[in-house]
Amino acid sequence: MGDLNANTRWQSTGDPRLDKAVHQWLTWDKNERTRAQVECLVAARRLDELRLRLCSRLSFGTAGLRAPMGAGFNRINDLTVIQSTQGLYSYLCRCSADFSSRGIVVGFDTRGQEESGCSSHRLAKLTAAVMLSRDVPVHLFSTFVPTPYVPYAVKKLGAAAGVMITASHNPKEDNGYKVYWCNGAQISSPHDEEILQSIEEQLEPWSASCWAEELVESCSLRTDPLPHIDRCYMDELASLCFHRDLNRSCPLKFVHSSFHGVGHVFVQRAFHAFGFAPPIPVPEQKDPDPNFSSVRCPNPEEGESVLELSLLLAERENAHIVLATDPDADRLAVAEKSDGCGWKVFTGNELAALLGWWMLLNWKEAHPDPADTQGVYMLATTVSSKILQAFARVEGFHFEETLPGFKWIGNRIHELSKAGSSVLFAFEESIGFMCGSLVPEKDGVSSAAVVAEMAAYLHEQNLSLHQQLLNIYQTYGHHVSKTSYVVCNDPPTIEKIFSRIRNFDAEASYPKKCGGVRIVRTRDVTTGYDSSRDDLRSRGVRSTGGAREDHRRPAGRVPGAREEQPDSPLRLAPPPVPPVDDVTSCCVPLLLLSVVSIKFSLDYFHTQ
Repeated sequence: MGDLNANTRWQSTGDPRLDKAVHQWLTWDKNERTRAQVECLVAARRLDELRLRLCSRLSFGTAGLRAPMGAGFNRINDLTVIQSTQGLYSYLCRCSADFSSRGIVVGFDTRGQEESGCSSHRLAKLTAAVMLSRDVPVHLFSTFVPTPYVPYAVKKLGAAAGVMITASHNPKEDNGYKVYWCNGAQISSPHDEEILQSIEEQLEPWSASCWAEELVESCSLRTDPLPHIDRCYMDELASLCFHRDLNRSCPLKFVHSSFHGVGHVFVQRAFHAFGFAPPIPVPEQKDPDPNFSSVRCPNPEEGESVLELSLLLAERENAHIVLATDPDADRLAVAEKSDGCGWKVFTGNELAALLGWWMLLNWKEAHPDPADTQGVYMLATTVSSKILQAFARVEGFHFEETLPGFKWIGNRIHELSKAGSSVLFAFEESIGFMCGSLVPEKDGVSSAAVVAEMAAYLHEQNLSLHQQLLNIYQTYGHHVSKTSYVVCNDPPTIEKIFSRIRNFDAEASYPKKCGGVRIVRTRDVTTGYDSSRDDLRSRGVRSTGGAREDHRRPAGRVPGAREEQPDSPLRLAPPPVPPVDDVTSCCVPLLLLSVVSIKFSLDYFHTQ
């Protein structure tokens, strides 16, 4: 195929399209390890693997660009991060007149992969190098930070955008590139599509400077925002503290696991900001470890099976509450010791009920006039529990739902803020919570401190978190949720599933029953169908990709499903699910990088 820039010769694959992709990769990639991966695949004639890696590209999902690390145009690596940053730069030049003076914020978590030579820190420095090579100021954090620090810094510093290198709670093989707009929210349509188009137009690295990690040390346009941002964040976090004296004397003990990620130092500081003694760290999981060596998967949402070390430590220390942040500290899991009943691990929907109640309780104490609720909102994604809607009906504030993914919540918060309204609380059922308006993103650090204070307050009232949850249900109606996962790798199968749902008994006819229970409302967000409306048109949220359906049953049972980026290609449902005929009436897929994750969510509520 001829000489390439590194004097590497290779034999044609016999596929012109694949040959072009191989040539581009070996010409452009300066990372010796990922170059070697492609060269080995070519030498071994592993053409299917080469096509998989080189003949498709990354796309934005519910949490940015996310994929395994390693060689390939559809993987996270040096080259694809440089390409993505070039595309982001070009797009910002077109739509932000003062971009070159405002600059961008860049943060990273603790992930890394030896075989590809990729780490979040290295990828963050390459992101910065691309921008610095074009004389754009870069606020690059000097060490790993929680994901919420990036959108917080974007707003605080007035930056044009932010980039966080993280794959959150995904398996150790993965990494990601999450982009925030100047409003602090993750990018959504049309920015995501237009940035992808801009990336396609900027595939070849501009110059050797794009690979120059040393630029972040030598260029005067690079600053470290960490001291200023950390101080401001903790100062503003204190505004969510309502009972500091009570916290100082709190007899409860808290255990915290950072799941080998970034959370330890920041949660300790958050507890200090609230007046608490520091939580007891899980020693095996306190320090960063890109292999996540003590957990089978780094996702605290999985519950007791991944909280084993935390619960054992809590038993030894006679601690009552376990808090676990995921590796980038944007999500929070909570468990509470129950007298004689072991441990109660709360679901995301249960925690949302508690946090929503808590934020409203303290807001009402500061705003006793009921009329003040007219400018107050709480938000949730459409697949989440409708408990906040029940709150709103009783308390008089506004509730709205968004499409799945906190990017939709963050952008809606920006719109409401511009209109003079305030958002007290927002959540998605996958243990992502936003308390107050500190940052328009889910935040495990602030949520951990808020949960601790809520537990301290309830303990003073001789109540546990679980007991208060039951009290909430008595007041606002019972809501019970069950979530599970199914993964499918075959897009035609997914098409058949949804064709079956939408043409169940006849053409354009949705199911009338699920598990023997009558369905009283069906909403198909993808097609814009809503059986409860006279014109059959769905209002509010609407999906432009993937698929999403709700089926509402008598007494308010809502099986729903959402499009999501899969954490793992083998993420199967451990809990029992309905029979096959019933499963098809409440499932929804995501097609991303040839992997489809179907997430089932059943929210049952009964109003008193």
